[in-house]
Amino acid sequence: MNPDQADPAELAELRAAFGTGDGGASALGWEAVRAFEADHGIVLPEPYRSFVAEITDGSSSGPPEYGLLPLAELPDDWGGGGRERELREAFPLAEAWMWEEDEEPADDAGRLLDRVHHHGSVVLGTDGCAMNWHLVVTGPHRGHVWLITDVGAVPFGAQFGYTTAEPGFAGWVRHWAEHKPWYDAA
Repeated sequence: MNPDQADPAELAELRAAFGTGDGGASALGWEAVRAFEADHGIVLPEPYRSFVAEITDGSSSGPPEYGLLPLAELPDDWGGGGRERELREAFPLAEAWMWEEDEEPADDAGRLLDRVHHHGSVVLGTDGCAMNWHLVVTGPHRGHVWLITDVGAVPFGAQFGYTTAEPGFAGWVRHWAEHKPWYDAA
């Protein structure tokens, strides 16, 4: 996983996983991707960056269960209260956190929870019931995919012990393409 350089083999796998359907017509194009990045003060991690620019910007076929959201869109059940997401601010976690079990003072946990939901990630999509997949775009976990639910947050990838898959966007999609139902918690 290299969030700074697109791997041609990973891009080929992503094309295969999502098919050639519209020949890239649903992709944003590089001008739109660069404009999004400039507006938010970030550079999207590869291969997601090339994926939305050249392959497709969202897909109803998934992953996750309810499809891959277009860049900058949020699930219908997103409860952010209309608050603007702050992508240039670093995603605050580096390890799993189950806030349902946390004994932090309520104010501290609440501030951290707010940052988990609103800082440094784009929402890839939802598996429903407040189970949202995020791609970290800023901070030490840039390029990693996280599952953020109503009770906690865990990074995706075998190195973290929450799945048998490779980390990052390409590993997440590869795992989906090879295993349907796709998410294992092994």
